[in-house]
Amino acid sequence: MSRVTPHIIAYIVVLFSCSFCFAQTGVSVKASINREKIMIGEPIELKLEASMPSGNSGQWFPIDSITHFEFIEKGKIDTSGTADTRTYRQTLIITSFDSGRWALPSLAFTVGNREYLTDSLPVSVAYSNFDPNQEYHDIKEIIEVENTATRYINWVLLALAVLSLGAIVWFMRRKTTVPQVPVVKKAVSTLSPLDEALQALEMIRQRGYDTPAGIKSFHTGLNDTLREYLFRKTAVATMEKTSGELMLQLQRFNLPAADFTRLAQVLRLNDAVKFAKFQPAAAENETSLEIIKNAVQQLESTISKQTN
Repeated sequence: MSRVTPHIIAYIVVLFSCSFCFAQTGVSVKASINREKIMIGEPIELKLEASMPSGNSGQWFPIDSITHFEFIEKGKIDTSGTADTRTYRQTLIITSFDSGRWALPSLAFTVGNREYLTDSLPVSVAYSNFDPNQEYHDIKEIIEVENTATRYINWVLLALAVLSLGAIVWFMRRKTTVPQVPVVKKAVSTLSPLDEALQALEMIRQRGYDTPAGIKSFHTGLNDTLREYLFRKTAVATMEKTSGELMLQLQRFNLPAADFTRLAQVLRLNDAVKFAKFQPAAAENETSLEIIKNAVQQLESTISKQTN
């Protein structure tokens, strides 16, 4: 008859412990996205999944905010599984208005006192595609300009003295009675905010965009028309807001995701033309006007329903 040695007992204990630990783990987490490169304002599907043994309880991923990204829609958490395993899934729609290469951070799913982390996911955010066939405008260095004003300082001082003397004589000779100047009141538009915006967009279309200055005026007019419409319709100050702040304000009106994305791209294009001297193609100009027009019409319907 064989003897049970201490070595055999120790081996059995270790084997039993490993089996117990393996049975207690059984937790897996996963995060995935449907695209790694987007244009500014385009939506991304972020899918979260976690599985764990039945009978355990876990704390779902903390997703209150993600740096450089904004939430468009948060889907509900779906549950499925078998007698041994429970699986949870959630789909989030996010976007970004900050150009650059960012990373969706690792998210923690907590079971008991242990955290299980997803992989971080890189995302590149860019403006509309660059056309290499367009003329390249390099940044010029600062040109030193000779200050010629100091040459004529004495003549300027003499002219100011003569003008001051003439002003004194005129005031001394003028009549003591000053005719009243009629107060001109600023004309108040009799058009509705929607009709005024559509009329302004038609005038912008007629002015055209044949020159660089005309293109800048065209895109500035589109941006200002949308802001002026929102101000008249909602009485909320919009003219001093950045494009990013304006888009965050527009989120509460629940525009369709695709239309919201196109509107965000047009506002970013407006900024690029206005501040970076970007010259878009004629087709992009026409498309931008139609997107602004469509957004104004959709906002008219949405805001009217919310206020009724």
